[in-house]
Amino acid sequence: MRKEFYYAPLLLMSFLSVDTVAQDLSAMVDKQVTTLEDKVIAWRRDFHEHPELSNREFKTAEKVAKHLRSLGIDVQTGVAHTGVVGLLKGNKPGPVVALRADMDALPVTERVDLPFASKVTTEYNGEEVGVMHACGHDTHVAILMGTAEVLASMKKELQGTVKFIFQPAEEGAPAGEEGGAELMLKEGVFDNPKVDVVYGLHINSSTAVGHIGYRPEGEMASVDGLTITIKGAQTHGAYPWNGVDPIVTAAQIVLGLQTIVSRNLEIIKAPAVVTIGKIEGGVRSNIIPEEVTMIGTIRALDTGMQEKIHQRIREVATNIGESAGATVEVAISKHYPVTYNDPALTAASLPILEKTAGKEQVHLIPPRTGAEDFSFFAREVPGFFFFLGGMPPEMDPAEVPPHHTPDFYIDDSGLALGVRTLANLTLHYMDTHTHATGK
Repeated sequence: MRKEFYYAPLLLMSFLSVDTVAQDLSAMVDKQVTTLEDKVIAWRRDFHEHPELSNREFKTAEKVAKHLRSLGIDVQTGVAHTGVVGLLKGNKPGPVVALRADMDALPVTERVDLPFASKVTTEYNGEEVGVMHACGHDTHVAILMGTAEVLASMKKELQGTVKFIFQPAEEGAPAGEEGGAELMLKEGVFDNPKVDVVYGLHINSSTAVGHIGYRPEGEMASVDGLTITIKGAQTHGAYPWNGVDPIVTAAQIVLGLQTIVSRNLEIIKAPAVVTIGKIEGGVRSNIIPEEVTMIGTIRALDTGMQEKIHQRIREVATNIGESAGATVEVAISKHYPVTYNDPALTAASLPILEKTAGKEQVHLIPPRTGAEDFSFFAREVPGFFFFLGGMPPEMDPAEVPPHHTPDFYIDDSGLALGVRTLANLTLHYMDTHTHATGK
């Protein structure tokens, strides 16, 4: 169950203090980012050319750790297998701000014609596959490395502590392994010192460079895995009355599941999806099999609706099975929670986004049924997660190759905005929290 956070005093203070965040610090950020931009782009291209899969980000982690140490930041490695955590303590007391970037690539063979295109191959689930940063995590790592350099240069002015979290396995740990944000939390990444707030970003291939998208509350969906096993009675395909057909039962269950979203949920409140992606059963045309297995995914943007979906799936599937004389077993595994942006923190962050990117470049976006394991972090402390434009301005968003595909492309001229935004959000939170609490 999501913890609730109330920041009314801080929210009021944040609005009052947008213009009180020291102008010299803002100018320092701009100056540092201008100097660093080429370096950030070079890091991103290096990571793109040398991608690594989840829980195997060994070289990536080495490069990150080396850079953080060069800045005088305390570094912990081997967190959740390959994660890196850097701790920057400012010279003034204040809150602990966590900034997170994910490091893993995907088993995708790149088709983009770039001088730094990935040629890496490896084994994944017993198959030889290409490896590609087909979701932009290479940009996230480079942006956070740049943010670390900016904030480290301002250590004397920092009112608090920054915890830089370079996370492995956002795309999911390999079979039989733990990983990602959930494992980092289990290993204490938010402790010693305890984190007060967490920020993260995601590059987006269909949002123009220079633009930022955000949404309060449920921004990205929860993800649950679904397995339905239907046990009938095997018989000859010519004499179906002598058995119980699990294939026909499966077909009826698929149709029944589609009524959950359309008839049982208050869809004007938040969207949801129930998808069956695979049905398996039978060996030949004239044998009605004994068993059929269905697997699928459940997406929701509201935790109450998520639980309602679970309940209705069990009721619909088992009752349809019983009416057919079959036995139905439903297994639901929770993977990622809803990516939830704390409303007060989002409202306090919005003026900083607008000040950094320009008011006309910041957009309230609709919720997305994709998922992010940043959600685990934002379930523990107030979190704010936003989308950064990575599309060349002249392109049509409708024609852009989507994430997780071989033709995925990011214009890295937008990375500097990511660095500036994370740095300014950190400084703003420290300023408002320190003044509001007297730390």
